[in-house]
Amino acid sequence: MARIEAAGVPFHRPMDEQKLISRSKKGDVEAFNLLVEQYQRMAYNLALRMLGDSEGAADACQDAFLSAYRAIGKFRGGSFKSWILRITANSCHDRQRVARRSRTVSLDDMLLGPDDLPDNSDGIESPEDYALRRELGRLINEGLGYLPADQRLVVILSDIQGLSYEEAAHVAGCSLGTVKSRLNRGRTRMRDFLIQNEELLPRKFRLK
Repeated sequence: MARIEAAGVPFHRPMDEQKLISRSKKGDVEAFNLLVEQYQRMAYNLALRMLGDSEGAADACQDAFLSAYRAIGKFRGGSFKSWILRITANSCHDRQRVARRSRTVSLDDMLLGPDDLPDNSDGIESPEDYALRRELGRLINEGLGYLPADQRLVVILSDIQGLSYEEAAHVAGCSLGTVKSRLNRGRTRMRDFLIQNEELLPRKFRLK
């Protein structure tokens, strides 16, 4: 992921997030880069699943980070993670509005990423588990593509990225009740899709 350049400024290890935000508001580019590094993978995974295109996701994140840097002075506290993800989601929506045309989505670009590895001793998968994860990830992400954009966003935020309902509401720019309603409808659609395509699921994940 590209960084905002600050020539001649030494790179420091991460510090307290509030201090980084304070320094960023004063124009410290390196402090802002450190903030971005903490959330850039989560932002990219969100954009990738929203857009279904790796190049578009990278561009959307770059636009989002530039927008966030310009707007950091307006940040009034709360969850920086939710704030940056909301800007990323808006960047994706902008691209979707501009590019409303037929396109081929490469499901291989939408496979579960490194952050989605199951917890185990060293984060190392067996070849069999890796193959199962690829199969399951491909089908899940295909199902996400059938959801309306508003439902897809909250399902990704809540069920894939693990945000709380409150955080998801902030990112989506809607009420808590709306998030829960969209999430319920999105989960129902996903379940229906998986049931209809159950024969494509790895055997261990089939419902019967």
